[in-house]
Amino acid sequence: MSNVRKLSTGKVWCFAVGQFGWSVLAALISSWLVNYYQPDLAAQEAGQTIFIPQGLAILGILTVLGAITAFGRIFDAVTDPLIASLSDRCKSKAGRRIPFMRAAAIPFALACILTFWSPVNGESWVNAGFLFLMLMLFYFFMTMYCTPYNALIPELGADQKTRMSISTAISFTYIAGMAVAYVAPVVWGALQGMGLERVMAIRVTFTVISLIGLACMFVPVFTIREKDYVQAAPSESTAFKSLTATFRNHDFRVFVASDIAYFLGITMFQTALPFFVTSLLKLDESMSTVYFVLMTALSVLFYVPVNKLTPKFGKKKIILVAFCIFTVSFVFTAFFGSLLPIPVAVQGFILCVLASPAQAIFGILPQAVVADIAEYDALETHENRSGMFYAARTFAFKLGQSIAMLLVTAFATIGPETGLGYRITAVAAAAVCLLGGVLFMLYDEKKVYARILK
Repeated sequence: MSNVRKLSTGKVWCFAVGQFGWSVLAALISSWLVNYYQPDLAAQEAGQTIFIPQGLAILGILTVLGAITAFGRIFDAVTDPLIASLSDRCKSKAGRRIPFMRAAAIPFALACILTFWSPVNGESWVNAGFLFLMLMLFYFFMTMYCTPYNALIPELGADQKTRMSISTAISFTYIAGMAVAYVAPVVWGALQGMGLERVMAIRVTFTVISLIGLACMFVPVFTIREKDYVQAAPSESTAFKSLTATFRNHDFRVFVASDIAYFLGITMFQTALPFFVTSLLKLDESMSTVYFVLMTALSVLFYVPVNKLTPKFGKKKIILVAFCIFTVSFVFTAFFGSLLPIPVAVQGFILCVLASPAQAIFGILPQAVVADIAEYDALETHENRSGMFYAARTFAFKLGQSIAMLLVTAFATIGPETGLGYRITAVAAAAVCLLGGVLFMLYDEKKVYARILK
């Protein structure tokens, strides 16, 4: 008889708080790194210091910031399968996943904080080198926390009902974490009102938010005894062998290709959102907080419908609908400002209403799809490689973000006075989301369900 316990609702939420913690840190980087290090004219006029060389300085096509993020991700790409393999093979008495999460939490948060504390107070290549180092550390420790964390989803969710409960809970905490990161302009604006200059106000804000994220990442580490809920033998495969075996799964290859397109599109949109607000709508940067928080709040209203409709229609059809919604939303964003005969503030609210259902869907279902594929593969191969499956998804997340950073920073240099580059960004985001939907049509959900629901 197995002594493995079923995850209670309380423990589901303890686990989900960890997602809130790491999503806060990830959102600070994805949403504000470009805004901080490659500021638009409005931010510069508001007092933002230039810390690294600007413009198309590398090979004539890459900005310095774009090159830093890209090279950092090349290093990061190597660590994903290595951490996944080490986690899958871990024989610790505390479990295969929790020990990695515990070790990664503090350096993960510290690297996020230091990313915004350049050593030289002005434009310098020293700052560029420091930023490169901090981002490499940030992504390494992000992998060290997130890959084992995500691998726990199918292992803690022993049945479809529990798995959907976990996916829904971590979706809520994920977007809540992103919303907290988007509140940053309001916080640093208040600190400026108290006398702090802009850069220091931003640094203090990001430090406080990162420490909140750190505290939340520790919640699942100290409240969930992994061995009480998971009974899985460590994998004996090497990193390369496990990664190769993982990508032999056709449906997983389809999912990862689609997922890269999704993360590319959504990261381009999220990174450029502050610029859409200030450069296209000509509104104060704090309005980006209003729009994102509103979008997040509206998306929560769709959680119950998504959970109700998924058993009836399946995950695939609902995700395809979400791809279509995001495509339309991003095209709409490309016309922000004077190109639409609608008051500019209203344009932002329309975007929130349009995009919120897709935000809810993508927050809940893709994680559950990976769990389904990982379970299917374990049944077929008799080897549990959940960590490697989620490492590959983490890689898709990071690769999409990396390419997005390259494109957004490059597009931003096109017609900065007119905002043309940001319109191009929105169109590009729409195009890759459409591509992601086309690729996801190749996913054979019926085959996966037929095996795991026996």
